[in-house]
Amino acid sequence: MKICIEHQHRHSTAGFTLIELIVTLFILGVLASAAFPLTQLAFKRHKEEQLRHSLATIRDALDAYKRACTEGHIAVGPLDSGYPPNLAVLVKGVVDATSPAATKMYFLRRVPADPMSADDGDSAEGSWGKRSYESDADSPREGVDVYDIYSQSSDVGLNGIPYREW
Repeated sequence: MKICIEHQHRHSTAGFTLIELIVTLFILGVLASAAFPLTQLAFKRHKEEQLRHSLATIRDALDAYKRACTEGHIAVGPLDSGYPPNLAVLVKGVVDATSPAATKMYFLRRVPADPMSADDGDSAEGSWGKRSYESDADSPREGVDVYDIYSQSSDVGLNGIPYREW
């Protein structure tokens, strides 16, 4: 008879009580709420790194196009700035004026989208703000060429500088 009572007593103390489960869930909730802002910060840093990379890639392609014009690889008029008329030209390519076989010169494989404002449904090229050679740096506007690009996002980066000014 003693064995049965001992067995029942051991069986009833096994497991967790309701209070222990509630305390455990509360602790897990506190830890999750503390981790959430850190994941948001990491996500924003990742998007900012994508923005830096995309800006550098497109600006390098714009500079390479200008250099090709200066070196005579791309035929330009006397009043042209030597910058491409749009970003699509960097992907579609232009005929090398110095090549007897009329080969094309390409400057980008694809136009990267602005990670800060591309969620609006724009195309990759349409996600960027474009500044023409004739416009001022303080008030960029589009024109007959693309001298520079900028993010159209109105947000401010972690460094305190608006994305439009990067």
